Amino acid sequence: MTSVIENRQTDTAQLTVEPIAGYLGAEVSGIDLKDDITAQVGDALRDALFEHKVLFFRDQRLDHDQQIRFTEYYGPVTGAHPLGYTDKSPAGFPEILEVDSRTYASRAGGRQYSYASFWHQDVTALVNPPAVTVLRAELVPEFGGDTTWADLAAAYDNLPASLQRFLEGLNAENRFGGRAPQWSDGSESESLTRDKPIISEHPVVRVHPVTGRKLLYVNPGFTSRIVGLSARRSDRILDLLFDEVTNPAYTVRIAWTPDSVGVWDNRATIHLAPTDLGHLDVVRVLHRTTVEGDIPVGVDGRKSNSVSGEPFLSTRR
Repeated sequence: MTSVIENRQTDTAQLTVEPIAGYLGAEVSGIDLKDDITAQVGDALRDALFEHKVLFFRDQRLDHDQQIRFTEYYGPVTGAHPLGYTDKSPAGFPEILEVDSRTYASRAGGRQYSYASFWHQDVTALVNPPAVTVLRAELVPEFGGDTTWADLAAAYDNLPASLQRFLEGLNAENRFGGRAPQWSDGSESESLTRDKPIISEHPVVRVHPVTGRKLLYVNPGFTSRIVGLSARRSDRILDLLFDEVTNPAYTVRIAWTPDSVGVWDNRATIHLAPTDLGHLDVVRVLHRTTVEGDIPVGVDGRKSNSVSGEPFLSTRR
């Protein structure tokens, strides 16, 4: 069902939001993201994001400055990454993380097409993980390389009530790599996470600060253990929860096209970078920006706490 946002227009066309999957995801048309966005349209885009959790815009030829300016409609823009990765930012744009397959080391049998080709939220090792992520495609293969997102509210809603209540009393530790880091010995990721550890404890069930929805707030890429439980019990619970949050029923898979822009609510979703390109000789280049996040709050009002590391804040105040 297509929803047309009435009386909220750009200079050229009417904004249209078309859902593309059962739980989450929508394609947005009728807007040129290079243009100045009115307050009404900005409000409509924020409302659409919180409703659909993932928005996709096609045929948006943006430069780095324009991407940063668009990202600012969702909040203060952070640096590219809390660990630095300054070599992965275009010159003069420290807010942008360049995801370029040509910069990643080759793996046995093929290439790597993202620095995190596993289910994750963006940087939940932080005490205030990014609220929103914007990813712009520059070069993408003719086929393959899709990204998949999953709905953390749907994952929580579909649990039995008794299990919901149990989980609402738990905290989980989040660190880079989660339970089983997938980087090689001596790699840049290993050295950065060793020399600058960032570790936080978050409620297993988080309340979204805008929608009030309860979210199953764990992800395989960062969640390492349930606080206060033995390793065996923690692993059993995390196995159950990881299976739930990656249930295909709660997902949307979207194909990138040149000049497409994806925006997702990083509080309410997890995502999976492509794993189907390693045997192909293709190039994939995208540019990521993130919005400063808030400190998660649990159902009982408990806030996340930092074990190691500082909040990740915007430098543009």
